[in-house]
Amino acid sequence: MSEVETNETVAVSDRSVLREQARRTFQAMVIARTIEAKLASLYKAGQIVGGVYVGKGQEAVSASLGVALVRGKDVFAPLIRDQGGRTAFGEDLLDATRNYLGSIEGPMRGRDGNVHRGRPAEGIPSMISHLGAAIPVVAGMLFARRLKGTLGDSVGATCIGDGATSTGAFHEGLNMAAVERLPLVLVIANNQFAYSTPNVHEFACRNLVDRAAGYGVRGHEVDGTSMLDCIRVLQAAVGKARRGDGPQLVVASLLRLSGHGEHDDAFYVPESLKQSPVGRDCMEVAEHEILEEEFATAGEVAAWKQGAAEDAQSAVATAQQEAKPDPYQDDWRSYSTPGFTANH
Repeated sequence: MSEVETNETVAVSDRSVLREQARRTFQAMVIARTIEAKLASLYKAGQIVGGVYVGKGQEAVSASLGVALVRGKDVFAPLIRDQGGRTAFGEDLLDATRNYLGSIEGPMRGRDGNVHRGRPAEGIPSMISHLGAAIPVVAGMLFARRLKGTLGDSVGATCIGDGATSTGAFHEGLNMAAVERLPLVLVIANNQFAYSTPNVHEFACRNLVDRAAGYGVRGHEVDGTSMLDCIRVLQAAVGKARRGDGPQLVVASLLRLSGHGEHDDAFYVPESLKQSPVGRDCMEVAEHEILEEEFATAGEVAAWKQGAAEDAQSAVATAQQEAKPDPYQDDWRSYSTPGFTANH
């Protein structure tokens, strides 16, 4: 259950608005689950160098955040498990496949360790680390806009896991945002484990949302397995930040339905947790919700899944055929090169 009051959910109280947001969110979730399953298979087949980290079980909260933001106005710093948010925010599938497969046509020109891609000029900073490092980056970007007089009603958002709440970057970034009352939306996906360390050994408070009060910011709690609940809460949080109400901390309770990465079999997750409410698969819940509310038909859902499979296959096939960086010919500069564009 969310801590957001009834009057804060006016933006999605209109059934037609909620329907459109649900359709966009669900489609982004389907695409994310599909492309990440494909990437995981490529990794296991030895075709991807480095690691693969998927957001299985976290797509609902991630995609809901992406849908709540505005491309071209807002800043979104996604985490390693935020393919759902990336897709909803407008990232092309080719950015993901090219980066994982080392294509020189990708946003990082084939020289990144898979997950640190971004397009800063388009409001998507490259991921630095999943340990909260993006919080001060987004806060700094928002503060810079304020100093330049270009902040307007834009919002900055980023996501972290529960483990990152124990890092210095979390404290320093959130504290700065709170002091300056920046329009930052910080989403914590409490997936129950900091790699293999369970919540009980991570923090002593009852719930991570309790930390919001300590920073003087508004806290929201949401069932991360429910797409509709995520949509309502994230829309409300982004709306409050956009209206000048300062930072918003959103804690989503869910379970990471995969290992920390594809190299990890997650043997440490007890079966009782998998069978608990927090262990529900948000994809299955979302499909039930969208059909039960009649926001989509079974035929549409099937078509979206088929389309996602075809798009994922096409993106992978394209990236596989493209050249890799040539160390003897490359200038060793990335997109920060003056005048560099996505098309070189």
